[in-house]
Amino acid sequence: MRRSALLIVVLLLLGIPAVHAQENVTHTVRPGDNLFRISQQYGVTVDQIVNANAITNAWVIYPGQDLIIPSNAPEAPAVEVEVEVEAAPPVAPEPEAPAEIAADAEPPVYHTVGRGQSLGSIARQYNVSLSELARMNNVLNPDLIYAGQQLLISGVPSADSVTARGMEVGSTNIVTHIVQTGETLVSIGMTYNVSWLTIAQANDIFQVNAIQPGQALTIPGAGVLAGVEHSFIDAEGAPAARVGVGREIIVDLSDSRVYAYDDGRLVRNVLASMGRPATPTVQGSFRAQRKYLSQTMSGPGYNLPGVPYIVYFYAGYALHGTYWHTNWGQQMSSGCVNLPTPEAEWFYNFIEIGTPIHVQA
Repeated sequence: MRRSALLIVVLLLLGIPAVHAQENVTHTVRPGDNLFRISQQYGVTVDQIVNANAITNAWVIYPGQDLIIPSNAPEAPAVEVEVEVEAAPPVAPEPEAPAEIAADAEPPVYHTVGRGQSLGSIARQYNVSLSELARMNNVLNPDLIYAGQQLLISGVPSADSVTARGMEVGSTNIVTHIVQTGETLVSIGMTYNVSWLTIAQANDIFQVNAIQPGQALTIPGAGVLAGVEHSFIDAEGAPAARVGVGREIIVDLSDSRVYAYDDGRLVRNVLASMGRPATPTVQGSFRAQRKYLSQTMSGPGYNLPGVPYIVYFYAGYALHGTYWHTNWGQQMSSGCVNLPTPEAEWFYNFIEIGTPIHVQA
């Protein structure tokens, strides 16, 4: 017993944490607590708390209840030091690394987002991964970028630039997801690599099957969506809805994007390809006239069978799916609005005959 006490004292004097410092913490539940809020307080997951306490119903905790909060820190290996307490000179802990960037640190390299560029195309331009580029710039969704925005490509940004750019290094991603028809908490959790239980706790959902299409859910700790670089829900600098009642579409030629609104609320945004300078996309206010699941489209210099998900809004001008190119953000068409085929399907189902479609420069 005396030997253990001596060992702990020696370890503390040497600046080495004792083994018991790595033990679990106990949290006493307060009124208003739930497992999600407690997990955020201690930097652990809801599932870890559930497993540590053998909780069978994650929604049932009560004030005064003691919960074990498992430690995430790796335990330091036990080291026995054969030395008397009196002979152990106190060693000051090493100073923390200075906040300033070292003088020989690699200078930061930035890229200014150009018209029509996506995060994926910029990542390919600099031969970096999409997920790494998103992480460095705290981009919660791979396509949540806009023309004129500065993106860090390499190097270490200064503290001033981090503050100015609104980045919080190491912060938790918080994404808003709009529930689509047929989605469940489980499928949404799989999409963002987040436990469905965490999503339920974050949104105070007590019945797993009680979510509805159109409902906005907060997704804490969401990962970057692999392979997605053309669509998202929220958009900084998106144009305001023009009608504000019911469904409407705005095609913005200045940033090569198509925006969908429901009662004035932005519900979808996709990077598209518009008409070339010689065959520009018509501008003005129109309405959806007719829809075709598939059709052959032909004209001078092209003959495209099986064009999917077509919505005509003026004469031969339409929004439709595209299988012959993936140059989103570039002027590629003979006047139509080219969409990625999965996005074209979404817009085809969203747009009804008569839905306002406004095309602006």
